[in-house]
Amino acid sequence: MIKVENVCFKYKGSNNQILNNLNLSVNDGEIVCIVGKNGSGKSTIGKLIAGITKFKKGNIFIDDVNISGGKNVNMVRDNIGIVFQNPENQIIFNSIYDELSFSLKGLSKDEVEKRIDSALKQVDMLGFKDHDLYSLSLGQKQRIMIAEVLAKKPKYIIFDEPTTMIDSEGKEKIYKIMKSLHEAGFTIICITNLADEILLADKTLILDKGSIACEIDKKDLVDKCNVLKKYGIHEPTLLEILSSLKKSGISLDLKDYSLENFVKTISKNLV
Repeated sequence: MIKVENVCFKYKGSNNQILNNLNLSVNDGEIVCIVGKNGSGKSTIGKLIAGITKFKKGNIFIDDVNISGGKNVNMVRDNIGIVFQNPENQIIFNSIYDELSFSLKGLSKDEVEKRIDSALKQVDMLGFKDHDLYSLSLGQKQRIMIAEVLAKKPKYIIFDEPTTMIDSEGKEKIYKIMKSLHEAGFTIICITNLADEILLADKTLILDKGSIACEIDKKDLVDKCNVLKKYGIHEPTLLEILSSLKKSGISLDLKDYSLENFVKTISKNLV
């Protein structure tokens, strides 16, 4: 479990308080989306939890271990992986194998091979193991960056706007990966500005003025579309449709908020 308690943060040399007494929790096995307007501090939260950026006021606990003040760095690195918006900013090596093996130093060659193959398989990129990273599309590069995180076997994965720069086909592939990781038991924080990514989450946290203004459980999304609008968050098209149907007296019980499941469910109701 991840707990953020009363965290305040501003960047050095700035008078603007980015985070103000921020409190949030992420339970094991959840996908949690953090949404908010540009500049609201969403990405800062991810960097603080991942130990990339230090903070002085408040506490962050990873499985009851306090990481405030830069403490327990190794524990953070072992348990938390982060995938950023632009995969090209994370690439160190041309070779996919070299890229994935770089953070696996100290392991046996057999273990390195096993982890790389497993990670590439999870992102459907095993056939690209011997390819040059720079020859890939942006979406493929992002999948390799996810594989690099998976090879380290973290418990928690932070996705910081992972599909913002990727075309619609690439987005769908990454959504599929996130769903499969969720099913496999990973705990995921998705920091996003994209409405459709909200549909993946068990709960959505709305960040406003440096703190969590509202927490919406998945089961309440349809009823709380107006809350998303209130804070300037574009609601997913599927939620708009479901909300309109409910106002007309038609309530659909979806297993998940996907177009495929929506079509199946509405087809059954029409028969």
